[in-house]
Amino acid sequence: MMAGMTQDHPIFTESIRRIRELLGDTGLQALEQDVLERLVHSSGDPSIAELLRFSPGACEAGLAALRAGAVILTDTEMAAAAVTPMARRTVRSTVRTVLEWAPDQAPKGSTRTAEGIQRAWSSLNENVSVPAPVVLIGSAPTALERLLETVTAGARPASLIIGMPVGFVGVLASKTRLAGSEQCHIRLEGTRGGAGLVGAAANALLRASVTATA
Repeated sequence: MMAGMTQDHPIFTESIRRIRELLGDTGLQALEQDVLERLVHSSGDPSIAELLRFSPGACEAGLAALRAGAVILTDTEMAAAAVTPMARRTVRSTVRTVLEWAPDQAPKGSTRTAEGIQRAWSSLNENVSVPAPVVLIGSAPTALERLLETVTAGARPASLIIGMPVGFVGVLASKTRLAGSEQCHIRLEGTRGGAGLVGAAANALLRASVTATA
């Protein structure tokens, strides 16, 4: 049972028990296993385990940043809605979306989310005494590409990127670029992803932030 949180609903507890039976021995570390179980629970699909990838120490880095007060920055309002309740129940992380900084109209050759994340990155990293944001990308591969470009150009890296954009245009390229970067990240290979899944991955880390043993 997690310290500081109310008891899980019996349906959730039973769901996780069944998921563990279905998955068997994954060989993942404890935090990685937590993330996988939440993704399976949210998707209803144990085969998602075949797509999940972690850079070394990604979960630990994200957990440490959340405990130290990092902002959670999302690409959509849907992703923000997926993570805000758990953020409030645990370490009270501030949840923002790149749309707060996005222009009303997309510039030619770009997208609102790409422009928004670049502006957000400048704004949110003015105070270097706070960890860089934990970034959730579930819908906007252009935002993921722009963030990686910004970091490559010398900007502060994210504490963690949960990179799971969904779809068929630009998605595979953005995930490939994330995989080849030095950026700490969690990603799903292929075309799978979405706001619910990035929220589930972040929620696993937020739940771990209030456990006695995490």
